[in-house]
Amino acid sequence: MSNVVVRRNGGESPQVPTEGQQIQWVHWDPFRQMAPYLTGEEQLARLTPDFEIKETKDGFVFKADVPGIKEKDLEITMTGNRLSISGKREAEKEESSDSYYARECSYGSFTRVFTLPEGTDGNENIRAELTQGVLTLHLPKRPELQPKRIEVKVGDKAKS
Repeated sequence: MSNVVVRRNGGESPQVPTEGQQIQWVHWDPFRQMAPYLTGEEQLARLTPDFEIKETKDGFVFKADVPGIKEKDLEITMTGNRLSISGKREAEKEESSDSYYARECSYGSFTRVFTLPEGTDGNENIRAELTQGVLTLHLPKRPELQPKRIEVKVGDKAKS
């Protein structure tokens, strides 16, 4: 096996796989690994919020880390079974007297589109909240597709 360098945690702490260890290419993000080499305008395109999506018995919950993005700069649309989330975070105005020693914040715009399974109630029942830099969307399932408990009734015993 060749000595391929594996980077985790956004490029920090390089590790060389040991004998028999497999490299997981599914989690490899070449753009994130290039981020330390980008300067100036190229960094503006890096804004990509991380999402957490889970299914509950009542519907789906989407959470996205969107620090510094204002409510007016977010747009959420639903077309059929496609959920689109867009937003932007503008960079602060630079003064000519400013000296930057590090620029690690992401700026720019993003769009994420998710195809939802059939049965998602995408009409007026979607709720969106923005709290402390976390966008939370609640998408309920249609009532006819939610699990229902069926009560079992005990019949009278037959008299002999």
